[in-house]
Amino acid sequence: MAYIPPDTATRTRMIEQVRFNDAGLITAVAQQHDTGEVLMLAWMNADALEETLRTGRVCYFSRSRGTLWRKGETSGQVQTLVDARLDCDRDAVLVLVDQKGVACHTGRRSCFFNAMRPQGLVEISQPLIGADKLYKHKHD
Repeated sequence: MAYIPPDTATRTRMIEQVRFNDAGLITAVAQQHDTGEVLMLAWMNADALEETLRTGRVCYFSRSRGTLWRKGETSGQVQTLVDARLDCDRDAVLVLVDQKGVACHTGRRSCFFNAMRPQGLVEISQPLIGADKLYKHKHD
């Protein structure tokens, strides 16, 4: 099923109902739409959420760079939006995506590879691709 973006007025009304934090951000959890695999956690501001809903290509807000960050713009590991859902408090967004390649800047499919086990942290997956092959500059 292809993503169909809401019109401008509808996007504006939806974004007005989001409860952004004091920094103007909302937590965004990316999940692979067909497997349920949780891929990553990032942040969105109103502009990132609007761009995501408008274009169907997932866009986040980079707190370290203070700018919009289009997932895959440097790595090619693009997230295409399938659906977006707010939680009951409207202060977190779940983006159901079709992930091209890996989601994590470490080269792993998911950022959630450090399992908390009785013996301590255990890496439960290995990189599928080296970071040097993913990025020409900084990771996204």
